[in-house]
Amino acid sequence: MAAEINGWNERIIAEFRANAGYVAWSSPADLAAGRPVPPLLPSFRERAGVPIILVHHVGIKTQRERVNPMMYQPLEHGVAVFATYGGSTHHPAWYRNLMAHPQTTIEVGTDKLSVIARAAEGAERERIWTKQVALMPTFAEFETAAGRQIPVVVLECAHHNPIMPAPEQ
Repeated sequence: MAAEINGWNERIIAEFRANAGYVAWSSPADLAAGRPVPPLLPSFRERAGVPIILVHHVGIKTQRERVNPMMYQPLEHGVAVFATYGGSTHHPAWYRNLMAHPQTTIEVGTDKLSVIARAAEGAERERIWTKQVALMPTFAEFETAAGRQIPVVVLECAHHNPIMPAPEQ
């Protein structure tokens, strides 16, 4: 499974970088061919593409830099990403890596920005999570399947500038 996920990530990263941050929603034919991007969700517009950023992180054990494509939610001074791990009972490695090494970078379109990662808690987490579940109800299913509260990670721009506008929906 890890090799399959890594292959998916590599394809999405290549598409993201080749298209200045744009990754199209998958058609049924794309999904049948193994393209791992979700089909168009009702909350989003097809031409806007999938709301994806690339998150860099350093492995706790290996100290090697890694990059993961992640769906995001724009915030006033950064973005939020979600450690769903497809409904797994444990957190993804990238989450543990970011909590251990919170100063990192993200790729947004063609820009590479310095950010600081932190776990959202309490009312902040609830507000962000509720909005994400409204946009993508599958996230609630992941949390139920996981039997754990899905961490919401806020990636704040190191210079407190707005990172990006909300994806068109």
